[in-house]
Amino acid sequence: MEKVDTAMAKAAVLTAALPYIIDFKGSVVLVKVGGSVMEVEANLDSLMDDIAFLRAVGIKVVIVHGGGKAISKAIQASGHEPQFVEGQRVTDEPTMEIVRRTLNNVVNTDLIKRLLAKGVNARTLHGNWMFTARKIVRPDRGYVGEVVAVDARAVNEMLDAGIIPVVTPLATGETDHHLYNVNADIAAAALARELKVRKFALVSDVPGLLRDPADPATLLSTLKLASVAKLKAEGVISGGMLPKIDSCCDAIRAGVKKVHLVDGRMAHSLLLEIFTREGVGTEITE
Repeated sequence: MEKVDTAMAKAAVLTAALPYIIDFKGSVVLVKVGGSVMEVEANLDSLMDDIAFLRAVGIKVVIVHGGGKAISKAIQASGHEPQFVEGQRVTDEPTMEIVRRTLNNVVNTDLIKRLLAKGVNARTLHGNWMFTARKIVRPDRGYVGEVVAVDARAVNEMLDAGIIPVVTPLATGETDHHLYNVNADIAAAALARELKVRKFALVSDVPGLLRDPADPATLLSTLKLASVAKLKAEGVISGGMLPKIDSCCDAIRAGVKKVHLVDGRMAHSLLLEIFTREGVGTEITE
């Protein structure tokens, strides 16, 4: 009897998800994977399962990944200490090479292998093939840029072919054609805007936007664009959350339907976000 009850519970979950599966079939969902999520095997494996499920039910998925912790470790291994200004990494010439090598050869390669192992057709798409960036000069962070143009043709071709593009947050300078480091949240938001995706989910190691970072109970389940300036002034939105929230707001203004900050430490949080009414994390709306 216990086995029957378990089977019926599983069937109930699937039938509850069916309306959402039908609604989202053929839609594009962009998932930004934070470097912190990739540090814990169980969390990353759960997220890869979610992405494989989305693809299996006909949802088109694009992944943009960070790699901050892996990059910081590589910089420390070279005998230097990572430096940040306003939540973004200071990237001089030697650091840029470490960033490129870590993102392309370590982080991206690992994600591709994991997806292929789950039967998902995924391919690398280096960001500097599609993003054009302008150097950020105030304050000067070295080879760190803001995205000013996106050529999404390769992404659309891959999606039409049933392939998940796995995109690195790198860009080509608009004037010097140098390789630039781009905050992964900003790169993902720029691509989400260009594609006008149905849903844009940023998966990291926090529950969402917290009024008090030390208290998960202070989670803001909904964030209105009109409230952002006040929350910045109060210090609720600060540090690494600044570029994340700004990029999310830009995506909403540009026509992205829904933006969510999702906790990658929660098993199958991405599926819960898409296939349940309640969702999880912080939803950013106009």
